[in-house]
Amino acid sequence: MGRKIMAGLFKKKAIYHIDKYIGGKRVCKSTRTSRLEEAERFLINLMEEARQSEVYGIRPKRTFEESAAKYVIYKQDKRSIRDDISRLNLLLPMLGKYTLEELHMGNLQRWIVKRKSEGVKNNTINHGLKVVRQIVNLAATEWIDEYGLTWLLSAPKVKLLPLNDKALPTVLSWEIEQLLFNQLPSHIRDMALFAINTGCRDQEICNLRWECGSIKLKEVIFSYLLFRKNL
Repeated sequence: MGRKIMAGLFKKKAIYHIDKYIGGKRVCKSTRTSRLEEAERFLINLMEEARQSEVYGIRPKRTFEESAAKYVIYKQDKRSIRDDISRLNLLLPMLGKYTLEELHMGNLQRWIVKRKSEGVKNNTINHGLKVVRQIVNLAATEWIDEYGLTWLLSAPKVKLLPLNDKALPTVLSWEIEQLLFNQLPSHIRDMALFAINTGCRDQEICNLRWECGSIKLKEVIFSYLLFRKNL
């Protein structure tokens, strides 16, 4: 007969899970191990962290993986959250097991070097670093646990990479521009011509109205296009 399993542990599909009240809060999570001894150590560690937080005000150590999961829920209404999730999927394999206290430029450098070795430009790497910076800043300022403590005492400085490898913009010749624009429908061609010569963003152009106060925008646009075509 096997020995008795520690209270609060149960086995599900060969993996031990926790379902136990710790520090007055119900904790339900996987131990991610099929070994009873490891599962028990995991639970004991959770109980000790809760005791130290309650008695001594010592913050539990939370991993970047846990923080990333909270970030996705916390920012679920963010318009670009899908992009952030894609960036987190690239960060987690190497950084997921680090605690928040261990997320500094020294450890992040390993991930940066790996991404550069894959041919990724600095601007793309910076998008991932910005997500890390958001997470540690939220952990140090807005995320409060059940003991009234922030998840992190202070946020480390996450520096972005210089954009010295950014490709220079390509300037279209008049001939190539004309070839491209000839492929567009007439109602789009004038809009594209206006966009390329003013630098306006798509949304700004699409939200233009024919009249703006006492100035008729239609006349201004067509006067500009006529001038441009006669250059």
